[in-house]
This record gives sequence, structure tokens and C-alpha cells, in this order.
Amino acid sequence: MSLNSLSITDPERTIEFEFVRATENAALNSLSWLGRGEKEKADKAACDAIFGVFDLVDICGEVVIGEGIKDNAPGIFLGEHLGTWRAGSPRFEIALDPIDGTTNIAQGLPNSISVMAASEGTAESPHVMRNLPTFYAQKLAYGPEVVSAIAGGMDPLSLDDTVDANLRKVAKALGKRVRDLVVMTLQRPRHADFIRQVRESGAALRLITDGDITAAVSPSLMDSGVDLFYGIGGSPEGILTAAALRSLGGDMLLRMAPRDEAERLEAIKAVGEEEVTRVYKSDELVWGESCIFCATGISDSPLLPGVMLRGKKAITHSILMRAKSRTVRYIRAIHDLEHKTIHLRGEGREQKIA
Repeated sequence: MSLNSLSITDPERTIEFEFVRATENAALNSLSWLGRGEKEKADKAACDAIFGVFDLVDICGEVVIGEGIKDNAPGIFLGEHLGTWRAGSPRFEIALDPIDGTTNIAQGLPNSISVMAASEGTAESPHVMRNLPTFYAQKLAYGPEVVSAIAGGMDPLSLDDTVDANLRKVAKALGKRVRDLVVMTLQRPRHADFIRQVRESGAALRLITDGDITAAVSPSLMDSGVDLFYGIGGSPEGILTAAALRSLGGDMLLRMAPRDEAERLEAIKAVGEEEVTRVYKSDELVWGESCIFCATGISDSPLLPGVMLRGKKAITHSILMRAKSRTVRYIRAIHDLEHKTIHLRGEGREQKIA
């Protein structure tokens, strides 16, 4: 098959590394803000780099899951276009978070990444990602072994079950004792009862301050040491997590979590009460055959090491996944900072990294 015919039949394959280039550049361009207490400036630098990459890529990319609104920060928002939008270019729906863990990067803490997901729309299914109207969603994420056990007849996990009941199911699926399980969650007052129940069960608990995409993906990674993730966190991050889990074979339960009665009524007005109370799985949040997920570490996380500076070189670590083939690539890149330039939209040209 010629390269030309391949690009026509599988545009996802020909542009997937442009997404990695975007998250790499976002990580590199925001690194100078690590630990400087300026999360908005870090976010702006990451957004500028992502826009700059796609200003040169022939796709019709529409952002259907954006970020920035919750921080009143510079962001890449719902409905924005990425790519040149030239006639005949493939159309992709895009979910992204230029920096997942902006508070962490501002404070110089671990667990910040730049992350994107994309799915190709078709004439039969032009929309392939679900946009949730609530700010937060309740999430329970687990790995491929648990998915296989459920497929084999084990009772499924449930957001309405007790913590102990879910942990017993996970332990059974993994061939472990409950006290050998490792559970991860965000350290938030809203999780106090969950944290108490995990501790009473005897399972180990890992608390994180921010960045629930890497945390929710962790149970599906071979060497993470995490068996289950629970948390009430950002709804956009839930869609990005679903894209990764579709490529890894894990899964997630997600239900909208309105912050108050006003938001609940607004969500019901937008999608109906049945959808607001519905529990979604990953393939109900991102569907269709096409799905790319990629991320680059900024500071160290369970998913990826952060950017490493070695003299005049920077080393980045990225992950690239395709749901269609269940291929997971880990990409280690060495950037010579004396020669490396990135295209920034704000500058309108190639620019050396500050």
C-alpha cells in the first residue's frame, strides 16, 4: 500500500505524532514556570505551543472538550479550531488539557502533564465524544483484569455499592487480599468518607493533590502499583481518561456530580434528568473505532516522568495510544536546546525555548 493511499484510508495513523509533538512542545514551553507560583502563565505557555503546532497541520480539528474556564485562565476552549482546516483535510474531535495539574506545576509538585485525545468523525458518526454539562463527575476507574473478570461473570463494580463491596470485587479479580490493594484518590474534603472507608477496609491509600487523569489511568498501567481510582473531579478530565482507557483495555464508571441544585437543574435542562443520573462507561464517553490519546510529562507522575534538563538538552517522556490497535508507545525524546525551536501562535513564528 502506498503512503498516499494509507493517508487517505487511515489519517489517524499519519497525524498521530503531531499530537505528541504538541504535548511535547507544551511541556517544554511551560517548564520555565515550574514552581514559580504562576499557573495561569504556565497554562498560557502550553496553550500557545499547542496552537502553534496545529497551525501547521492539515486537519479540521474541533475542540469539543476544552479547559481553562474553571481557572478563568488562558485556555483552549470548547468550539475552537485546531489545524489549517484546508478543504479535504480529515476531521477530528479533540479533547485536551494543556496542563492537567496547573496547581502542581505552579507549586513545583509532581503529577502535571500535557494531554490530548482525538477521535475521527465520520459521515455516519460526526460526533464521537460526549460533552458533559456539569463541572464535576464521579469516577471509579479500574484495570483490564477487572474488566476481564466482569466479562467472565463477576458482579460488576458500582458507584452505588459500598467501598468494601467494590474492593472485594477488585481483590477477587486480581487474586489479591483486600489489604494488598492500593487505592488512589484526590485529597479533598469531599472524599473524607471514601478515605475513611478505604482505611477501615485495610487497603493501602495513596492521596494526590491534583491531576486525576494520571491517577485514573494508573490502574490500567502494568507497573503503576495502583489497583483502583475513585474521585469526584473535572468532567473534561473524565473524557480524556476514557480515551486512554479504551486504548489500555481498562474501564471507568462515571456519573455527573452537580455542585449544587442550580447546576443540577441547568444540566437537566441541557440533557435531561435521565442523562444526568446515568452511569457511563468509557465507550459511552468516547465511541467509534478511531481514538488517539497522548500525553507528555511536565513533572513526574505515575503515568510519565517529567521533563529532565541535562545541560543544554531537555529529555521528554511521552505516551501515545491508539484504541484501534491497542498499541501503546512510550516515547523518550532528547531535545538540543541550542537548536530546538517550537512554533508559537503568539509569536507567529519559530521560537527558541526560553
